[in-house]
Amino acid sequence: MPFYAQAPNKHSSPASTSPSITSPEIIGREAVLLRLVGGYTVHPRGVLGSGRRRADNTTALDMIIPHDISSLGNVRLAVALPIVLFALGVFRLISRMVYNIYFHPLKDYPGPKLHAATRIPLSRMITSGKAHKRLAELHKQYGPVVRLGPDTIDWADPRAFKDLMGHSKGGGGMENYKDPVNARYKPHSIINSGREDHARIRRVLAHGFSAQAMVDQQPLIQAQIDLLIRRLHENCDDGGKALNMVSWYNWTTFDIIGDLAFGEPFGCLENSDYHPWVSIIFDNIHAGVWRNQFQRYWITRPFARWLIPKELKNKTKFHNDMSQEKVQRRMALGESRPDFVQSMMMKEGPLAMSKPEIEQTADTLIIAGSETTASVLSGVTYFLTMHPEAMAKLAQEVRTSFNSEQEIDVLSVQKLRYMLAVLDESMRVYPVVPMGLTRVVKPGGDYICERFVPAGTRVMVSQWPMYHNDKYFAEPDSFIPERWLGDSRFENDDKAALQPFSFGPRNCIGRNLAMSEMRVILARVIWNFDMQVADDSKNWTDQQLFGLWKKGPLNVRLTPRKTV
Repeated sequence: MPFYAQAPNKHSSPASTSPSITSPEIIGREAVLLRLVGGYTVHPRGVLGSGRRRADNTTALDMIIPHDISSLGNVRLAVALPIVLFALGVFRLISRMVYNIYFHPLKDYPGPKLHAATRIPLSRMITSGKAHKRLAELHKQYGPVVRLGPDTIDWADPRAFKDLMGHSKGGGGMENYKDPVNARYKPHSIINSGREDHARIRRVLAHGFSAQAMVDQQPLIQAQIDLLIRRLHENCDDGGKALNMVSWYNWTTFDIIGDLAFGEPFGCLENSDYHPWVSIIFDNIHAGVWRNQFQRYWITRPFARWLIPKELKNKTKFHNDMSQEKVQRRMALGESRPDFVQSMMMKEGPLAMSKPEIEQTADTLIIAGSETTASVLSGVTYFLTMHPEAMAKLAQEVRTSFNSEQEIDVLSVQKLRYMLAVLDESMRVYPVVPMGLTRVVKPGGDYICERFVPAGTRVMVSQWPMYHNDKYFAEPDSFIPERWLGDSRFENDDKAALQPFSFGPRNCIGRNLAMSEMRVILARVIWNFDMQVADDSKNWTDQQLFGLWKKGPLNVRLTPRKTV
């Protein structure tokens, strides 16, 4: 029913000048609203004073106050609905957190309550760049298994390698899946493909990564190492100038894998600089960490592509385009040469690989076959220069095992026992992949380290907290190659805990290539040079982690041996 307001009359009695509510339809908040409008009172006759002023006032009020009481109810509903929805959302969130902590199937696994309640602390840890340190702290506090998220647990127990990533028990059944969130990016690559496709791709590539293949590919590998040694001699200034060995090792490994995968090196060593594609790879890895976390939440998943900075998205596109262009150029050559694309092209029938599989697998090989190897070489160079006694032992072994540099090849370096110990110890103290890659437990659940893990649980086996745990390695934070050579101080070390190339049917297919490269490159650098780390690189291992290490410059002075 319409209502009108009457302005106070100066001739009225004092009592009548006070605002009052006389219309029975108006109560509570509406009365306050009328007072705020200007002290008008509702008159049961529905008449506004007299004259022009009354007409003007009527128009003003009609614009402000609804003409119908039901309209005010609609206003209140419009205000209340978002509040109710927000309250329901908060209630659901709190209820879910309570469920995750106290009623979830993983409720009995130890870990911080906040990590059990929500995944946000885990995402924050992963994107902080300090995940390896936080993981070590959590395992030190809670033991070999820690609940990192509502549906995520991490093991720092050597037995978990076999239980989680080994061949299915009894030779049958299903393996524990790769995390589908990770597999959304390049789903056709050898890393992310499903079980059957992975087995097929691995069979295609097996010969190219065999020990015999390393011998066949040796001319390609040695050509790039020859160039490395020559360029180091040209740039070292007889030890007067420190060289960034991270860059030199990266240039070498990228040129080698470029030649093996695409039929041509990237030209990094020749130009003493990163190829544009190679330099983008590091940014692409960093962006991938953020992209992966955005995909974990329903509220950010639809916007994941927009949450990544445009510059990084452009670099990712350039990376993918360049990878496809490289593969297409190599396929167009069609010539027979001992490289990986040739292996992928020549298979027919049930083993034949599709074009997306070839492109994405070649792209994966570029990253996995270069950056990781360069990281190990950088790490071992740092530890050797920081431990002169170990450097002296290795130099003695290398320089007395060969009569000339030409004798150093992929076969002869296998006899260098101390070098293998040095590499193993470096990969333990400075693992290339410190945080585990996620697997999802198969339907029906599985037993890991004698504990039942429900189906769908995301599980990791992280190397850093395991390798730096005195339960498995004595003096875990110290670089001591002798632990791998029978030293009695380390007889109780769990040597099987060291799995730098992962474990099981999905372990690193490039292990032979990586070990051959690392041994030959390190042996030839030590044959040619004495090395001393620069003062500004003595804290080089203080690095951030974004999937892989974000390495800073490793500045080393190289002095050519006078007796070579």
